Amino acid sequence: MATAAGRRYAKAVFQLAEEEGKVEEWATRVNAVRILLSDPEIAAVLTNPTIPVDKRMALISDAPHVLDPETTNLAKLLIESNRVEDAAEIEGEFQRLADVAAGRVRATVTTAVELTATDRDRVEEELSKRLGKEIRMQVVVDPRILGGLKLQYGDRLVDASVSTRLQQLRRRLAAS
Repeated sequence: MATAAGRRYAKAVFQLAEEEGKVEEWATRVNAVRILLSDPEIAAVLTNPTIPVDKRMALISDAPHVLDPETTNLAKLLIESNRVEDAAEIEGEFQRLADVAAGRVRATVTTAVELTATDRDRVEEELSKRLGKEIRMQVVVDPRILGGLKLQYGDRLVDASVSTRLQQLRRRLAAS
């Protein structure tokens, strides 16, 4: 969950992106800023209070062809306002806003084994039909669930894992 500051920055960038009609382009830019500012060595320099802010911002401006001018301005704004460490939160919130605006839903499917491309497509297609929205799905492999799957989208969790079924059975037997 993004901090209040992360949400404010993401909302401001998203509003700009919507006004320009370039949400996908800005999503790429916000991602580039996150990648750059998440590098531990770069972040250590950009958050170092002993280095004057103008010199820290110059490091971003002087980097040849790393970022386009708009993306550079966003990075400099985060440096100037001491929000370098919020870049990942800002990107996450920006993506959430973009998904809501586009009518997309992000879903996480957890399985015990890697899904084949066919199974992955089938799960994505079925969920898309049920929700009536485009799905952006992430698959996580967690052998601890033993079998079945867990599906999380929005604030909903559908747990059809073998490990949960076994826990439920164990509780019923213990209660008898």
